[in-house]
Amino acid sequence: MTIHKGYRNKTRKRHRKNVRDKGLGSVDKYLIEYNVGDKVDIISDSSKHKRGLPHRRYHGRTGTIIGERGRCYEIEVKLGNSKKFLIVGKEHIRINQGSINN
Repeated sequence: MTIHKGYRNKTRKRHRKNVRDKGLGSVDKYLIEYNVGDKVDIISDSSKHKRGLPHRRYHGRTGTIIGERGRCYEIEVKLGNSKKFLIVGKEHIRINQGSINN
């Protein structure tokens, strides 16, 4: 068989959930309000892939919210020497713990 090189290729370990975390999750994730300038971590949720699922290369990266687009957020992420612009849904981001302490 040929090797398919699709969008979600080689993500079995990256998108796998813990047994106790499987399922839809809580509603609290949707009630969090993010502001422009907040530092957020991009953690893709494999159970939600309808809107704003980021590419696998951005999983675990930290970025800054620069705007809002519909129900998603515009996030700027530094990747090497360049800055990338992502549109990510609420279910795939969380607030960065390092920015809370500062």
